[in-house]
Amino acid sequence: MIEAVKQPALVIPQLIVGLGNPEPKYDQTRHNIGFAAIDALSRFWKIPLAENRKFQGEYSEGIAAGGGKIRLLKPLTYMNRSGQSIQAVTSWYKLPPGSVLVIYDDMDLPLGKTRLRLSGSAGGHNGMKSIIAHLNSQDFPRLRIGIGKPKGAANSDDSETVSHVLGRFSGAETKLMSLVLEFVVECVELSLKQGVEKAMNRCNSRTIDVSEG
Repeated sequence: MIEAVKQPALVIPQLIVGLGNPEPKYDQTRHNIGFAAIDALSRFWKIPLAENRKFQGEYSEGIAAGGGKIRLLKPLTYMNRSGQSIQAVTSWYKLPPGSVLVIYDDMDLPLGKTRLRLSGSAGGHNGMKSIIAHLNSQDFPRLRIGIGKPKGAANSDDSETVSHVLGRFSGAETKLMSLVLEFVVECVELSLKQGVEKAMNRCNSRTIDVSEG
């Protein structure tokens, strides 16, 4: 008798988290693209966010693609302590790390590029360092959104990097990022319907171009 090959379990997110900083001065900055992604999902699924003090963030839950229950979270703990807010939700609902999909900015990816992964290191991102520490695991899916490097990045110092990350997109970049966020919604829906691994094929192979608008 031939033994059937065991298929790996599908990784289906139950909590989707976007990283950013609270306060109006951080609105629409490159570093807050994770917040913008959660806002886009909230609008698309019509599940409005509200401040939840227990979870130290803006939170909502509802029914998403595929008819399953989904939770959205924007930690209001500031980027470097994002893990506190996420841990509050995962502990309350007894969610495993693998059910948490984190969306955040990545300077090493060019504008228009997204990268979906099942696990990985923090890669120097302080928000991710905090999450890995609080979940005591790096085995959770993450969707990185490219924000590009500052011009002349090879010669730029830390202050230029900070001003790039905390700066706002130009008019042309804003137009491009609105298309990227539409694609992020598509990628997240695919993750919910078919699992993160299958969604990776679609989300990692495409570069969004402003001409698509």
